[in-house]
Amino acid sequence: MCIRDSCSCEETINEFEVLTRDAGRVQQDTLKKILELNADAEYLNHFGLNGRTDLQSYKSCIPLCVHSDLEPYIQRIADGDNSPLLTGKPLTSLSLSSGTTQGKPKFLPFNDELLETTLQIVQTSYAFRNRLVHAFQTLEEVWEDLCADIRDGVLSEKVTVPSIREAVAKILKPNPELADSIHKKCMGLSNWYGVIPALWPNAKYVYGIMTGSMEPYLKKLRHYAGDLPLISADYGASEGWVGANIHPTLPPEQVTYAVLPQTGYFEFIPLEKPNAEETENSASIHYIESDPVGLTEVKIGKIYEVVITTFGGLYRYRLGDIVKVVGFHNSTPELRFICRRSLVLSINIDKNTEKDLQLAVEEAGKLLEAEKLEIVDFTSSVEKSSDPGRYLIFWELSSDASEDVLRSCANCLDLAFVDAGYVGSRKIKTIGPLELRILKKGTFKEILDHFLSLGGAVSQFKTPRFINPLNVKVLQILNRNTTKSYFSTAYGL
Repeated sequence: MCIRDSCSCEETINEFEVLTRDAGRVQQDTLKKILELNADAEYLNHFGLNGRTDLQSYKSCIPLCVHSDLEPYIQRIADGDNSPLLTGKPLTSLSLSSGTTQGKPKFLPFNDELLETTLQIVQTSYAFRNRLVHAFQTLEEVWEDLCADIRDGVLSEKVTVPSIREAVAKILKPNPELADSIHKKCMGLSNWYGVIPALWPNAKYVYGIMTGSMEPYLKKLRHYAGDLPLISADYGASEGWVGANIHPTLPPEQVTYAVLPQTGYFEFIPLEKPNAEETENSASIHYIESDPVGLTEVKIGKIYEVVITTFGGLYRYRLGDIVKVVGFHNSTPELRFICRRSLVLSINIDKNTEKDLQLAVEEAGKLLEAEKLEIVDFTSSVEKSSDPGRYLIFWELSSDASEDVLRSCANCLDLAFVDAGYVGSRKIKTIGPLELRILKKGTFKEILDHFLSLGGAVSQFKTPRFINPLNVKVLQILNRNTTKSYFSTAYGL
């Protein structure tokens, strides 16, 4: 969708075609522009770049980096330092990433140039679809109260935040006809299937980020959407934008993204798995890395980690995203998001990622279907204070499940982790039985509230799939809300 009023969608598409036909040249120009604008940045000059803008000097002087490398600079910006630290002009804004550092929201540099690239490809919306799923789960619980509020024109006393009550009071007027219509439509739904088109009959599709950590919500979102298509949003992060979904009719599981060569300078670290780990569904992080290659140098069928240089003060920054090149649009690659590279679960030689965890939860979740139950949300951690250590999986369920089913789920989860290091360690008992913990309803809402109390934004919240043992506050929330616990017997007692 075109954001700028002066630009038609057709013109935007034509511009995109021109840029992607000569992506290599556009990349060179983009890097030169970034380095010219930020020639006075302390970070660049610390590594001896000294105003040079050619690719060879840039790659030889500036190392690959991660967020922890930038934290001293970001902290100085947060403390009010007005010198050109990461950019040529002093930064006056920081953005909050959906990621965290030991449970605290992660700050990233943000400036007008980065805002411009954002406006080129995104519109204001709830980016992460888990918030939409949670909203409709809340609707299931409070729809009758909502109808009463609309009918009487008075907000329920259950809403206690003064600013919200004041804002709603300005627009809420008695509307019995609308209340009756909503009540009738909700009563006519079968287990809330198709609630979105029922309440919004003019809706054409549901749009948002639906890859990576959002994938577990797709089944429930499809249920709420009914016959409406789900369209995956463009590929970006708080760090910067990467690509556009130019095939919106593809289902979210098959979506690809054409890299936008003008939004930043991109490099790709080639990743190879050792032969012993070449399994179809493995998301192991035992990768062998090669030197980064440029945008037009990637190969179809290969996997890479994305590295980005932005107008906003990130230089050769490792996003931690693993992608597969599935083709090219003109001369720019089309990427499929595979998973986050960051390690999720590990006790000794075992290594499992977010994707491995997601696959295990999906497999065990099939056992709940016989009882017509769903996993509302989930997360994980590791217990290392005991010997041997073990995996902890936390589930919040839509309703109570039988003891037998939950014991079977614990066993299924344990067996679904197929990483060789994990399987071998379980067999020789250097990793203990996996523990499945069942949580009270509303536990993940409490985790969201904790995130907001740290200064995070609700639109940026993503359920953390792994809770670091150092994140004491969130672990305390999980532990005090645990109602039942089941240990796997899959590898014997």
